[in-house]
Amino acid sequence: MIKLMLVEDEDIIRKGIRDLIGRVAPDFEVVYEAAHGKEALTYLERNVVDVLITDIRMREMDGLRMVEKLRTAGHGMPIVIISGYGDFVYAKKALQFGIADYLLKPIDRKDFTVALDKIRLTLNSSNRYVGGAEPQSEADGEPPSSEGHRIIRKLKAYIAENPDGDLRLQTLAEMVHLNPSYLSQLFKQEGGGNLSDYIAETRIRRACKLLETTNLKVYDIARLSGYQSPKHFMLVFKQHTGMTPGTYREQYSV
Repeated sequence: MIKLMLVEDEDIIRKGIRDLIGRVAPDFEVVYEAAHGKEALTYLERNVVDVLITDIRMREMDGLRMVEKLRTAGHGMPIVIISGYGDFVYAKKALQFGIADYLLKPIDRKDFTVALDKIRLTLNSSNRYVGGAEPQSEADGEPPSSEGHRIIRKLKAYIAENPDGDLRLQTLAEMVHLNPSYLSQLFKQEGGGNLSDYIAETRIRRACKLLETTNLKVYDIARLSGYQSPKHFMLVFKQHTGMTPGTYREQYSV
């Protein structure tokens, strides 16, 4: 199921949208309903959703301000904005935050279905979210979100402890309860690079240590470093170190 949060301050409208989701996209599960932006942000401090649908004009905190805070904090989930105001200024500002779609009330069932279909395709892809502009921070050097930083720290620790384990994106995403495409984006934001590159570097560091401190055969070191194919291991090792495993052992073994 695709986890969806609905943010709307009008109870009747919120119920109508929830019912519409159930009819046109039963694989989208409304896991939380918030009456305004502050309530939504509080929920997202401790929980993760795949999709967010929000109104623009709400009490306490409007939808655009909430979206701005989410993007600044590193949340990259697809967002659909629904508004009763056909104001181009709002639409233009919303698109700056990487909005997946912008729909006007009353909601057209066909447009709503198309919007969710596009999001489904995005989430089923292993690529990062491409529904709009790149999320921007308010200032360079802004500290990472506490939630995102915690998740990536946990992930890095797991990879370091299990370099020979199953480190496929789908497996890691299930471990931290995130959508694969969102995890890939979050790691790039919080970890400073691509997840696949980090895994390869961790595995090569394990291989280097084993070459330096043991007399294990290269194919055993490959397996202990997460590579089932010795030939592939040797190719990746040379790409990272500039030398073959045998040459590295000759130069650095203790």
